[in-house]
Amino acid sequence: MSFYAHETAVIDQGCEIGEGTKIWHFSHVMPNCKIGLQCNIGQNVVVSQDVILGNNVKVQNNVSIYSGVTCEDDVFLGPSMVFTNVTNPRSGVNRRGQYSKTTVKKGASIGANATIICGHDIGEYAFIGAGAVVTKDVASYALLVGNPARQIGWMSEYGHRLEFDASGIAQCPESKKKYQLMNNKVKKL
Repeated sequence: MSFYAHETAVIDQGCEIGEGTKIWHFSHVMPNCKIGLQCNIGQNVVVSQDVILGNNVKVQNNVSIYSGVTCEDDVFLGPSMVFTNVTNPRSGVNRRGQYSKTTVKKGASIGANATIICGHDIGEYAFIGAGAVVTKDVASYALLVGNPARQIGWMSEYGHRLEFDASGIAQCPESKKKYQLMNNKVKKL
C-alpha cells in the first residue's frame, strides 16, 4: 500500500488513492473516488462517491465532500466546511443523479465552517473566510467573507491580502511576487 489509512478509516472498493496520502480516524472514502498524491484527509471526513481530489489537497477534520465536487491541486479545506450537491433537497424526493458540479481550482483555501452551495466554482488561489456561505462563482485570487459571502479584496498565492497601488499593482509581502488588477481580475505578473 503506497498510502496510509488509519485502522478506523473505511475505504470502499474502486477508489484510486495516490502515493503518500494519509487518511485519518473515522473517515469514509466512498466508491470510485480519485485522491491524488500527498493528500491529507483528516478525522471524520466523508469523501462521497466519484469525488476527485488533486495532489496535495489538505482536508481538515469533519469535512463533507459530496458527489459532484472536484478539487484541483493544492486546495485547502478548513475544519467542518461543507459542500452541497443539490440546490433544492427534499427527504421525500430522490434527486440522485441530479447533482450539481462544483470545482475548487488550484491553490484555493476554504475556511472553517464555510458552506459552498453547489454549482458554483471557486477560482485559483481564492480565499473563502471562516463561516462564509458561497452562493455564486468566485474569481481567482478573490477574498470572500460573510453570509451570503461577499468579496472584500484579493489574496496572493501565499495567502496575504493584496493592496493595489494607483496603477493596479500589488506585491505579496512574503513571496515578493507582483500582481496586477485590471477589469476586476487579478493575474500574477
